[in-house]
Amino acid sequence: MESDSNKLEIVSYNMHGFMQGYSVLEDLTKNADNRPDLLLLQEHWLTPANLNKFDKYFPEYFSFGSSAMSNCVAAGMLRGRPFGGVMTLINKRLRKVVETVYYERFVIVRVANYIVINVYLPSAGSSDRLFICDEVLPNIFVQCERFYECELIIGGDFNVNLDGCDSVANCVNKFLMDHLLIRCDSIFPSRKSVTYVNEALGHESCIDYLLVSNNHDVMIMQSWTRM
Repeated sequence: MESDSNKLEIVSYNMHGFMQGYSVLEDLTKNADNRPDLLLLQEHWLTPANLNKFDKYFPEYFSFGSSAMSNCVAAGMLRGRPFGGVMTLINKRLRKVVETVYYERFVIVRVANYIVINVYLPSAGSSDRLFICDEVLPNIFVQCERFYECELIIGGDFNVNLDGCDSVANCVNKFLMDHLLIRCDSIFPSRKSVTYVNEALGHESCIDYLLVSNNHDVMIMQSWTRM
């Protein structure tokens, strides 16, 4: 993306747990001359008390996000596997042009004349999945309405193939149409690829996307495959 003749580099990544995804983030951020400007992270699996790990391990960034396990922690001892959570890391060089806007199931920050939304939608098999999507997507736009002069960038794990025709794909695609959003993989069809591969199970899918309101601002897109 471009803003005021400066390149804005954005990476969206599903960590599948902080420790599992840490090594990828470490590789991405170790080069001081080539660090991404924003990291849109999903499924860090951290409790509220451990969110400070992002500031500890990535001091070149400041963080804005939430844990999905706040209610579980408040209810007592944790049981079962950890889950969820969204976090946006913002390069400290951008601090003067950043405004943090909102976080819950999604994270919104304003960077110069862009509103950047980091989203994680419920996976297949989640209870009330369609109801949650019907609630989250309109709420995203409500939170962005006061920034009508800004361009939108939405990235994250949508947990659905948007080329499919199930109810969740239809819900997301209607949201795209209603708000004139464009998939970056449609802007660069030659770069379109799967975003998740499980070689052991023989599974692969494309469920992670970047959406924009102005395709002319997009310089390049590179797909990442999660193993």
